Amino acid sequence: MTASAGSLAPFGALSFAYFATIGLFNPYAPLWFQSLGFSTLAIGAIASLQSWTRVFAPYAWSWTGDHWGHGARRHVLLRIATGAALVGALGLFVAREYAAVSVVVMLVFLANGGIVPLAEAALSQRLATAQGLDVGRYGRIRAWGSIGFILSVVASGAALQWLGIGALPWLAVLLCGALAAVAWVVPAPPATTPPSQAAAATGVWDVLRRPAVAWFFAGTFLTVLAHTSLYVFLSLYLVDLGYGKTAVGALWAVSVAAEIVFFWTQAHWFSRWNAATWLVIAAGATALRFAAMALWGGSTTVLVLAQSLHAVTFGAHHAACIATVDRHFAGRLRGRGQALYATLGYGASGVLGGVAGGAISQRWGFPAVFGAAAAVGLAACACCWRSRRLGAAAA
Repeated sequence: MTASAGSLAPFGALSFAYFATIGLFNPYAPLWFQSLGFSTLAIGAIASLQSWTRVFAPYAWSWTGDHWGHGARRHVLLRIATGAALVGALGLFVAREYAAVSVVVMLVFLANGGIVPLAEAALSQRLATAQGLDVGRYGRIRAWGSIGFILSVVASGAALQWLGIGALPWLAVLLCGALAAVAWVVPAPPATTPPSQAAAATGVWDVLRRPAVAWFFAGTFLTVLAHTSLYVFLSLYLVDLGYGKTAVGALWAVSVAAEIVFFWTQAHWFSRWNAATWLVIAAGATALRFAAMALWGGSTTVLVLAQSLHAVTFGAHHAACIATVDRHFAGRLRGRGQALYATLGYGASGVLGGVAGGAISQRWGFPAVFGAAAAVGLAACACCWRSRRLGAAAA
C-alpha cells in the first residue's frame, strides 16, 4: 500500500507547526530565562527539563498509542497532547519565579513529548513498503518541519529584537495554538497494515538486547549528547561573543537551511550509503563541527561552515535513526520504538548535557562546552562503527 500525497500533507503541516514552536523556544527561551535573572547553571537546569520529561513521557504516550485500538487512536492522542501543550504555554504569562517557571516548562514538555513519536509512528506506518521505510518520501515530509523551524527562528528573532524578549510568552502561545489546530486535520491510520509490517513476535526488550541495536542506541545517545551544547548553549555563546538576536537567528537559520536541503534530497544520499554508514559519518562530523566552534568561535566564517554541517550531524543522523528504528521495531512495536529513540536519544542525553554543560560553562566558559561536545562526538563515532560492524555480521 502506498500512501497518497493528500493523506501525507497533514503530516507535513504538523511537522511544520511543531518545529515552528521549537524554533521559538529552543533558541530564545534561554534568553528569556536570563532576562528573569536566572544564572547560567539555572538556565541549563530548566532547559534540561525537556530532556527529563523525554526520559518517560514519549514512551508513556507511545505505549498508549500502540495499545489503544492497536494503534488506531494515535491521531486522537496527538490532539490531546497538542491541546495540553497549549494550556501549559498559557502559564508562561504568569510564571516569573524560578520554581513556577520550572513547573510550567515541565508541563509543556510533558505534553509535547508525545507529539513526535506519535506522529512518526503514524507516518512510518503509512510509508512502510516491502523494502522498509520509504526514506525519500519521509525526507520530503520531514523537510517541512525544518522549514517551519527556520522561518520561526528568523521571524522570532526579528520580533523579539523589536518587541523585546518579554514578548516570548505571547509568541509561544500563538505557535502552540497553531499546532493544536493542525493536529485536528491529521487523519486516522489506514485500516490495514502492510504485510511487511505485521505485528512483531518479539518484545521491545528482546530487540534492545540485540548487540547491534544496543550499540546503535549508545551511538545515538552520545551524538545527541554532543548536540546539547548547540540546543542549550549556542544562543548564550553567540550573545557572549557580541552577536545580536537577529544574527543569532541567522546562524540558527544556516544550520536548518542545510538540513532542509539534505532532507529533500536524502533519497539520493541514502542510495549511496546505508543508514548504518550514515550514522558513523554523522558522528564523525559532529566531532569536527564542535571542535571548530570551540577553537574558532570568534570567526563568523567558521561558525557558518560549522552550522552548515547540521545537514549531516542532525539531518543525516535523524533520517538514519528513523530508518534503523523502523527496521528493528515493526508492527505493534513501532510506536514504542520511536519513543525509545526519543527517550534514549533525546531524553537521557539532554538531562546530562544540560546540567553538565551548565556546570562546565560556569567554570571554564562556553568554548569548553563545545570542546567537550567534540570529544563526545568521537565516542559516538566509535559506538556507531561497532553497531555497523555487528549489523553487517548478523546480516
